[in-house]
Amino acid sequence: MRLNERHLIQLAAVLDAGGVTEAAAMLGLSQPAVSRSLSMLEARVGQPLFLRSKRPLQATPLGQQLAAHGRTMLAAARKASDAVESFRSGSSGLVRVGGVPFFMDAVISRMIAAFQNLEPDVTVQQSYGHLPEMQAALAADELDLAVVPMGLVEAAPGFLFTAILPARNILACRRAHPLLRKPRLQASDLGDYPWVAPLPGSPLLSDLHMIRTTIGMPEVNIRYAGGSLMSVVHYMTETDALTVLPHSVVFALRREAGITVLPLEVPQPARALGLLRRRLPEPPQAVARFAAHVAGGFDEMRALIQRHERTVAAAPLDTTATRK
Repeated sequence: MRLNERHLIQLAAVLDAGGVTEAAAMLGLSQPAVSRSLSMLEARVGQPLFLRSKRPLQATPLGQQLAAHGRTMLAAARKASDAVESFRSGSSGLVRVGGVPFFMDAVISRMIAAFQNLEPDVTVQQSYGHLPEMQAALAADELDLAVVPMGLVEAAPGFLFTAILPARNILACRRAHPLLRKPRLQASDLGDYPWVAPLPGSPLLSDLHMIRTTIGMPEVNIRYAGGSLMSVVHYMTETDALTVLPHSVVFALRREAGITVLPLEVPQPARALGLLRRRLPEPPQAVARFAAHVAGGFDEMRALIQRHERTVAAAPLDTTATRK
């Protein structure tokens, strides 16, 4: 025998509310509609569901059993409604975000943690890649959002790019590096030490070549290449190696990492770091809220960097020793 689930829910509501009128108000139904449902349920089971002449209404043993099932269904329905509302508001859901490896590890992972402290029911899936891979993943609906650097050109058709931070690079070294003790650095000094090469495919690799060309340093001694952010940091704290890193990455690691900025001005790329997503369809609310959280986090980081730089000025790079 198959029973109508709505009838069971209404039976439970009548018993819990103490009357048909009260239950109808609780369920948003009319009193006659609830009365008809109870009559139909009694006719279906062929047994009375209420003890006659009892006020408030009291259920028979069968009525109590059926009402228990109705309460379970009512609770499940309320949970489903709450889940829908939570998804619509962005308090639950899935965010698939990817981006350039060093930046994701040093900065975005912290922002994910802070976001989930506020929205614990939102699941975040993180992946790595550079602009071509991220754009392909977005187009294939494998990602919702990508954190990537882009040049001055506009995003490809069908994509929306929102710049959140200027792409500023610096030279990094360990905190006890000998170059930090020199009163005036020259470009020729950089060639006296080994270098760590950025990951293949990283814009930092082309930036390293640009710096070499600009300061007149034709060759560098690449001693280590292909490492993750933490492996590069650990390697550099144990050696006198130099490397090119985004300033925001070194700034984010300033308290726990053993590396710092080598105070030399270097050529800067004409690009910005930002959020890339498909223009259509509109992202789920959880994705929109996460994107707003990341943008807000970068506003705070930009203010902190500016405050820090007011007290730490970079020395100009003296290239006269290597130029003819």
